[in-house]
Amino acid sequence: MSCGPAVQNRNQSRSIRWWDALSDEGFRLFFPLGAAYAALWPLLWVLAFEFDLPLAETVPPSLWHAHEMLIGAFGAALIGFLTTAAPEWTDSEPLRGWHLWALAGLWFIGRVVGLLGWDGLGLIGAIADVSWLSILLAYILQLSWRQRTDRLLSFAFWQLVLLACAAMARLGFLTGQLDLATKSIHMVGFAFLGLLGLALGRITVPVTNLILDPSEATSPFRPHPGRLHLAPGLVFVALAEEIFGLSQAVTGFLILAAGAAFMDRVAEAFIGRATFHSEILMLGGSSALAGVGLILAGCARLGAPWSDVTGLHLAFLGGLGLGVYAVYCIAGKLHTGHPLGQSWLVKTGAVFLCLSALLRIAPDFGYDSPGPFHGLATVSWSFAFLCWLVGFGPLMGRLGSQVPKTS
Repeated sequence: MSCGPAVQNRNQSRSIRWWDALSDEGFRLFFPLGAAYAALWPLLWVLAFEFDLPLAETVPPSLWHAHEMLIGAFGAALIGFLTTAAPEWTDSEPLRGWHLWALAGLWFIGRVVGLLGWDGLGLIGAIADVSWLSILLAYILQLSWRQRTDRLLSFAFWQLVLLACAAMARLGFLTGQLDLATKSIHMVGFAFLGLLGLALGRITVPVTNLILDPSEATSPFRPHPGRLHLAPGLVFVALAEEIFGLSQAVTGFLILAAGAAFMDRVAEAFIGRATFHSEILMLGGSSALAGVGLILAGCARLGAPWSDVTGLHLAFLGGLGLGVYAVYCIAGKLHTGHPLGQSWLVKTGAVFLCLSALLRIAPDFGYDSPGPFHGLATVSWSFAFLCWLVGFGPLMGRLGSQVPKTS
């Protein structure tokens, strides 16, 4: 007697090795890598290395820290997101197998150098990071050309901006031009904010409609199309002022405008009682933290009594961090065949991530925290991503049926 389809599928699923499952789609491999690095790197830098790095000589450890949080932790999230979402949006086969492992290898080489602040191997780390960024850009452009679509070109544009900024940062590292490196790392953060704005525009609408109508028979949520790309557009204007070095007043107002555009996205979260769904709160919270952070940075340029770095910390750690966490949670559910709705552990992680961002900037406003504030902020941040790893890690290495994915 032959086995039924369900039994055959179950046996087939059991026979799949975990490393094959991890390389079945980009999110399965790179989301756990990004979450693990986001949890590990700050703990080592703050608690183990005490704000120093064992092999740092020319480049200050603080610059390595900013670089690794953006290019390292958020870079892995970008690879996982685009290698999963881009094929879905273009109805094409995703990258699998050795293609993903090769990207992971290049990403990992850069992290070995950055984790220790290894100036002596800075060139190798730079080549590795520029390589995976270039390959990812080429992949998106090739997919756009092959499928004859322009749906990915906005992402390709921001990837090109990110590549240029990351390359300039590495050049500053290699040549000892620390002012260039610092400015370029700030621009890397702005490039990620541009990508965040695009991703939120693509994700929020289908996720909101799925929450409002799980049957997907209707689409009750229809945002204003004219504001879909307002946030990334104004972020690019603010980024351009960083490049051309306009006056403090002009740059302040441009950054304020970019922050206001992110705050405009927060209004999309007000959908009645469904607002309190964890996915909606995370997506809206990401826009809110990015917006408030940029507004604080803009006010600082206009003379407010705090540094613009304070606002950028909130925008990058809070806005980008919660945005990445939200993508991890939403894709982790839908792409592994599970309905939306997060566990208490994962929700707790999101709360601690927000707490981390607030703890990080609290001393800049005169609020003393009970204990070393950097340590508390770091532990909260790392705990958040550990919560995600515990909640979603087992799903990443296990294949199963999938539900329809958001487009």
